Amino acid sequence: MHSAFGLRYLFANMREYQDRSEIVEFTIHDRPMDIVESLLDKNPKIVSFGVYIWNVNELTDVLALLRVIAPDLIIVLGGPEVSHPPDLPSLVTYADYIITGPGEITLPQICAELLNNQRPSEKIIKGEMADLTSLELPYQYYTEDDIRNRMIYVEASRGCPFKCEFCLSSLDKTAKPFELSCFLNEMDKLFQRGARNFKFIDRTFNLKVSSSVAILEFFLERMTDDLYLHFEVIPDNLPDKLKETLKRFPPNSLQFEIGIQTFDPEIQSLISRKQNNEKSGENLRWLRENTGAHLHVDLIFGLPSDRLENFGDSFDQLIALKPQEIQLGILKRLRGAPINRHTDKYQLKYNPRAPYNILSTRDIDFLTMQRMNRFARFWDMIGNSGRFPNTLPIILADKPFERFYQLSDDLYNSANSTWKISLKRLYKLLYTQLTESFNIAPEIIRQALQEDFERSGQKDTLDFIQPSLKSVSKTGVANKRQRNHQR
Repeated sequence: MHSAFGLRYLFANMREYQDRSEIVEFTIHDRPMDIVESLLDKNPKIVSFGVYIWNVNELTDVLALLRVIAPDLIIVLGGPEVSHPPDLPSLVTYADYIITGPGEITLPQICAELLNNQRPSEKIIKGEMADLTSLELPYQYYTEDDIRNRMIYVEASRGCPFKCEFCLSSLDKTAKPFELSCFLNEMDKLFQRGARNFKFIDRTFNLKVSSSVAILEFFLERMTDDLYLHFEVIPDNLPDKLKETLKRFPPNSLQFEIGIQTFDPEIQSLISRKQNNEKSGENLRWLRENTGAHLHVDLIFGLPSDRLENFGDSFDQLIALKPQEIQLGILKRLRGAPINRHTDKYQLKYNPRAPYNILSTRDIDFLTMQRMNRFARFWDMIGNSGRFPNTLPIILADKPFERFYQLSDDLYNSANSTWKISLKRLYKLLYTQLTESFNIAPEIIRQALQEDFERSGQKDTLDFIQPSLKSVSKTGVANKRQRNHQR
């Protein structure tokens, strides 16, 4: 469902070589051999790949095959995974050239040289930073199929002025906007073609409030029942003018991705994150109470000096603010990110394979990290799924983190897995653990689970709950069914 925004930018700026270029997209579920066959069937001279933490393992296999089958093919790599030498993944050994940083100007230049039988003198080439006014915008290269079936990524600005060390955007000097009227003209074209799901990738959409309001007003003028807008916003910057605009959007038309990451001021200072926690909390509460926006709020576990207790406190504070979704991320090592300066002092040990998730720290041992990975998985299934509005408050009660941490352990010990758990089985596991481990009265759990199950629209029945909630006549039917089963 995700379109490759970076590839469309590259294609848009290939200039005189565009008619000889083609975007070819795959998913991580495609077999490397099939990807290689599809590429070579086009008889290319040059193939360039965008390399990220989510595709580097698969691309390593693809490039290894290409080098064996088509040794004369010229391979060019770009993307964040290969932009920070000498910290480079092993697949660079298969590449002829590597572009670090932006590629819209540099890739066409390299292709021009290669197609004219000129070889660049260096393997690693620093990408030239483009003036945004000189870039060809990529939006016309979303296909009709993209618009119907895929996420449409857009950006009103590039870069970020903040220096949060876990993020590669901390390397940016500032945020730079695209010319607003030109950008909105492109959005209008997409809208006229039928696009209704816009995901803004701006790191700081509400940094310049006048531009944010203008963009929101643009979409308010075109509001339809199926229009859906996703923005990443700074949690402590929500002035009145922006609030008044947000209140005018109908329910379920906005999603805000809000990076809290941690409420711990010492950790925030350590990783150069400037965040007014009090103001952030006030704004989250205001958004929840005064708008119909869906709030997707991020926390990160495993930051330098983080401990279970610190994280639990951030989780509890966030639960009290009632966002619809809390994304529990496990810290990952991004090549080039400034947070890597803390690796030795805080004994940050990462998985050597992508996505390079943290395995342990000075303050968090491996077993605790594993338990928190399971916590995050079960939280997605129970807390973020929206399927348990009646049961979740019973689970969390007055100690949200402590109780869900216990429930996560209990569920894993019972299921011995966090995957391939059917919805009906999950209901049964919850019933068992909440009545046995948490000592909650069975009738309370039955009622909550039954209401949640019926609300989900499931046509199946919860056999282990059904007899205690049905009327006398329906109970008789259930008993008859049981007798038939016994026969």
